[in-house]
Amino acid sequence: MEDLLTYQYAMPSSLVKKGNAEELFLAKYSEIQKNTDAPCFFWGNVKNPFIMARCLITLSNIVKSSFNMSPFQMALLKDPIVTAGNSCVRFEGFSHCAGVYARVDVLPDGLDGEFLENGTTNVDFNQPMLMALGGIRQNENVLLSIGQKEVGLHLEGEKVIERKVPLPTKWIKGLSTVQIYLSKAERVHTFNKIQTQQLFRGIPKGQVKNDYYLVVRGNTPMFTPVKSLNAICVGGLHRLRLLEPLLPYIDKMQVFPHPTMQSTTWQLYFGDVRFSFSLSRDAWRGFSGEGAALEALINDVSDEWIDALDKYAYANQAFNPTLFAIEEDMAFDTVDNLTARLAAMGLLGFDLDENRFFYRRLPFKLNRIMSLNPRMKGANKLIEDGKIEIISQTKGRVEARVEGSGVRHTVILDEKGERCTCEWYSKYQGERGLCKHVLAVKKLTK
Repeated sequence: MEDLLTYQYAMPSSLVKKGNAEELFLAKYSEIQKNTDAPCFFWGNVKNPFIMARCLITLSNIVKSSFNMSPFQMALLKDPIVTAGNSCVRFEGFSHCAGVYARVDVLPDGLDGEFLENGTTNVDFNQPMLMALGGIRQNENVLLSIGQKEVGLHLEGEKVIERKVPLPTKWIKGLSTVQIYLSKAERVHTFNKIQTQQLFRGIPKGQVKNDYYLVVRGNTPMFTPVKSLNAICVGGLHRLRLLEPLLPYIDKMQVFPHPTMQSTTWQLYFGDVRFSFSLSRDAWRGFSGEGAALEALINDVSDEWIDALDKYAYANQAFNPTLFAIEEDMAFDTVDNLTARLAAMGLLGFDLDENRFFYRRLPFKLNRIMSLNPRMKGANKLIEDGKIEIISQTKGRVEARVEGSGVRHTVILDEKGERCTCEWYSKYQGERGLCKHVLAVKKLTK
C-alpha cells in the first residue's frame, strides 16, 4: 500500500439549498498550506451552473472509469482536484487506470464572485453530491465556494457523512506527464457542434483494440482504421464515448495531438466553461508510466531555485518558461529543467488556449519527487554503486556498459538518439521515457 496516500477530510463537501438558491461547498485536504488563514479560495456565483454540473458529472464518470484494471482496483474510488487561481476555477482528474485525463475550466467570465486566496484542494465527490449536481436546472442560482464552510450535505433533511479517500501517488506522476505532453501539443482541427456529433457517431461499438485515425474529407471528419498522410492516430478510441453526454451542449470542439502522437487532447467549449479530455497513446497505457519528465530531471537543480520558481509561479498564477528565462537571464535548458521538476511535483498545469502553464499546488510535499520516479532513483543507484563503465566518449557519441542482474547492457548516445540493450528499451523503443541505464549514462557524461 506504499503507493497510496490516505486523505481524511474534516467534513464532507455539500450542496445546500437556501430558499431558491443553492450553495456548493467543496471540502479539502492538504499536507501543506500556503495560507492557512484563508477561509476559502473562491466564493461566488457560477453564471452557467447547469453546464458546470454536466461537466463535473462527466468528470466524475471519467474518474470512476478504468480501461485496464481489475474490479477490485476499480472499487477504490478517487476524487478530482480543484484549483482556484488567476480568475479561473479548474477541476481535474484521471481515470482509475490513469490513461484518461480530464479537466473542467470555469473561465473568468463564467464566475461572479471573489477569489479570497489562490490554492488547490482535493475534492470530495460523494454520491449525494453527484445526485445534487444532476438536479441542477438551467439558469438556476448556484453559489460556489471552494474551501470548508459547512458541515455535511443538507438536502431535503438528509445529511451526508464524510469518508476516507485513498489517493494513488500515480496521479501526480500522470499529471506531470500530461502537462508536458500538452505543452508540446498544437491545435490541428476545429469542429462545430454538428461535425463533432457526426464524428462521434462513427466510433465503432464495443472495445476498439486497433489504432484508428482521425481524418477530414471535405468538411466531414471521420475515424478510419486506415492510416493516411496527416491523420491523427488515436489508440483506445472507445474511451472517447465518455464525452457523449456533453455533446448536445457544446459550441465547438478542438483537437490537439502530441507531435509524436503520444497523446491526443479533445477540448469541448461551452461558452464560459471548457472541458479538456486527453487520451494516452493506448488504452492499456497510463500517463503515470510514460516518464516524459525523466530526461529533464537528469541535471541537478538547487532546492533554492525550485523554491524560488515555486514562489514566482504562485505569485503570478501563470508561467511561461521562455519569458522567465529572458527576464531572469537564465539558460533555456535550466528553465526547462525547473519547469519539468515543478510539473513532476504537481505544481504546474498547462492551458492549451493560453499556451502557458498555470499554477496549482497539489496537496503533496515537494520532497516526494524522487519517490515518484523510480527509474531516476535506479539511475542514481547505478552511479553510486559504480555500475557504469564509459567505453568511449567523443563529441556527439557516447558508448557505455552498465551492469545489470547477471548481464551487461550496452548504452549508446549519438545524434540518432539513445539506445540500450535492456528489455525496457527493446519493448518500448524510447516511447515511454528513458530506461534507468540511459538515464544514468546521460547524467554521468553531462
